[in-house]
Amino acid sequence: MTEKEKMINGELYDPGDEVLTKDRTLCKDLCFDYNSLRPSEEAEGKEILKKLLGKTEEHFYITAPFYCDYGYNISLGNYFYSNHNLVILDCARVTIGDNVLIGPNCGIYTAAHPVKAEERLKGLEFAEPITIEDNVWIGGGVQILPGVTIGKNSVIGSGSVVTRSVPPDTMAAGNPCRPIKNYKNDN
Repeated sequence: MTEKEKMINGELYDPGDEVLTKDRTLCKDLCFDYNSLRPSEEAEGKEILKKLLGKTEEHFYITAPFYCDYGYNISLGNYFYSNHNLVILDCARVTIGDNVLIGPNCGIYTAAHPVKAEERLKGLEFAEPITIEDNVWIGGGVQILPGVTIGKNSVIGSGSVVTRSVPPDTMAAGNPCRPIKNYKNDN
């Protein structure tokens, strides 16, 4: 199995692998190109993002600057919007549904490192996928950690650190992020 296959399958992998290093460099070049455009060059920006990202729908907008590791592991639904300074460490799949809004200064991090120091010192890492379902609003400054799913119709309060999955129809906030209210139970 290649290091890229290990990475995508959630196994320990070597990020210094030649293929992965080349993929990250290409991604960083495309992010640089995108982030260097004038706001009036929106059409060119959309074309760069379509080259960079694994899947996009017709309607999406990412406000520069935007950074990611590989790009090809990111899938955006229709009517996606993110504000300034979105960072996606997409060593594993990042699947984002339709009608998702992301505030400024947010991070979506699939990358993780072994807890045991002796394993970390070998330079290996692993990644766990993140899913953000339809109709989710993520407030500014939110950090989403590996393996999390945010259920449809949910809202994540600004400044939250999402360490565990959030059920559908839920308002959640805090560090660590916890459910505050479930909209399904409202009468």
